[in-house]
Amino acid sequence: MSKLFLLVCCATLALSLAAPLETRAASFDVKAFGAKADGTTLDRDAINKAIDAASAAGGGTVYFPAGTYLTGSVRLRSNITLRISHGAVIEASTDPATYDPPQHALIWGDGIENVSIVGGGLISGKALVRAGGGGMGDKAISLIRSRNVTLRDFSLLNGGSCAILSTGVDNLSADNLKIDTNRDGFDVDACRNIRISNLSVNAPNDDAICMKNRGGLGFGRTVENVTITNVLVSGYDIGSLLDGTYKRTLTQAPDRDGPTGRIKIGTESEGDFKNITISNAVFDRSRGLALETVDGGHMEDIAISNVTMRDVSNSPIFIRLGSRMRAPAPEGTPIGTARRVSISNVVVYDADPRYASIITGIPGHNVEDIKLNNIRILYRGGMNLDQVAKQPADMVSSFFFRGGVPPREAFDTPEREKEYPEPSMFGLLPAYGFFIRHAKSIELNDVEVGFLQEDRRPAFVLDDVEGADFQHVKAQKANGVSTIVLKNVKDFTSHGCTPLPDTQIPAVERREM
Repeated sequence: MSKLFLLVCCATLALSLAAPLETRAASFDVKAFGAKADGTTLDRDAINKAIDAASAAGGGTVYFPAGTYLTGSVRLRSNITLRISHGAVIEASTDPATYDPPQHALIWGDGIENVSIVGGGLISGKALVRAGGGGMGDKAISLIRSRNVTLRDFSLLNGGSCAILSTGVDNLSADNLKIDTNRDGFDVDACRNIRISNLSVNAPNDDAICMKNRGGLGFGRTVENVTITNVLVSGYDIGSLLDGTYKRTLTQAPDRDGPTGRIKIGTESEGDFKNITISNAVFDRSRGLALETVDGGHMEDIAISNVTMRDVSNSPIFIRLGSRMRAPAPEGTPIGTARRVSISNVVVYDADPRYASIITGIPGHNVEDIKLNNIRILYRGGMNLDQVAKQPADMVSSFFFRGGVPPREAFDTPEREKEYPEPSMFGLLPAYGFFIRHAKSIELNDVEVGFLQEDRRPAFVLDDVEGADFQHVKAQKANGVSTIVLKNVKDFTSHGCTPLPDTQIPAVERREM
């Protein structure tokens, strides 16, 4: 055996012995600080003592061995990692006195940096409430005005009003999380440089992954540079994602529309949304993709690709520019914009027939520069224009229009420009495929729509649209029903579309083809 080989072996042995000593020196076991992990003793003080000790040491890992840790608010500090081991459960207390106001969160941090929550354990918020009240905890994880955050490898069950809320956070990475919750799953509010990957988020009663700008910092702040990839969003019964049963007995969310569980930009939009990409996403038993700016924010430079959806409970694609202008936006704030959006490689099966895909602004404020490419949507079908005109109350399930709407001419869809944006806000639509209104520079290329049961409505309705280019668009149609209706449309072009003829129309007040 050579001397060189012996030296290498000795050096390797020395490194392997030194590493555990270094790890132990930087690790703070919560049991060493008095945590019982028996599911009945309140471990809040012990956990916070371990975090404070790690912080006083300049940082370190706060370690949760297997067991159930009953706790109220846990306050994070800078340069800390919470490591929740396999078999460890952090369980929310039922005692309101154990939560820190005004956060009312199970785990929270404000103005911190270099923080991680990792490990294969579970954060259980079954005692958290859907909305704040009585001082009770209403969020599982809340991070405010922070940076350099990592969330990885844990599961979260029943997160209250929001399982993970990040407000004014920069440089956040979330990877390999499983979230199964009773309201919002993961909210990205006024954040920058966010990477979300490999998540499964089940949220039947609210949004699964949602970017918003709600003025929680006291001022608008752009949501920008966001990447969301390799995710599943769903509206299964609560808990059935984590237990693997994927139950589907819940038929509607609290707003009386179908299960939610989608990816969404908005509704809260006091600030802007810019430079966002969403890719490789699966929607199952949920609402569709929603891009909404209604409070003055500018939504632009959005790229979405490689999406599949099944059992869709409202519009597969919903792009909305509105003028709700909700406070805290100052009075007189100008209406925002929605522009430069690209959506490609989307396959949808079994979409609710009441709600076509919707792209719409409001009078005088167009949605602009929307490109749809390689999209196939198969709706359930089974409707007709007479149902649209009459709008019986039992056909409009939304919380917002549960009383129905007055009878109207089928193509006179109400504006609802100041109301909460949801596809059901317009009632039943006169198109089964796409309803496009108050829009400019719209391109559909290799787009195909059809139905499982015959639908006697046009595939497309365009109203107040300037610059619509249909290339290789296909639409299934019933006998005697028009494929497309144009109202107040300028610069419409179709080429290679089935069953439309190649057409170029400079301007038209009303035409059916």
